[in-house]
Amino acid sequence: MAKKTLTKGLWTKEDLKVLKSMFANNPTADVAAKLGRPTEAVKKKASRMGLSKTKKYMKTLGRS
Repeated sequence: MAKKTLTKGLWTKEDLKVLKSMFANNPTADVAAKLGRPTEAVKKKASRMGLSKTKKYMKTLGRS
């Protein structure tokens, strides 16, 4: 299976929909892999959009 290349640049409406739906309850690395983007790019975009992890998700990481 060919490795998906990382996407740079513009975010499509579909990318933004996936980011919004997945970010709160999934590891950022998983979201980044799904979108084919670097983890740091996903973190920055989520921050700019005002997205954050849910308290429930953070508890699963041992953080409150």
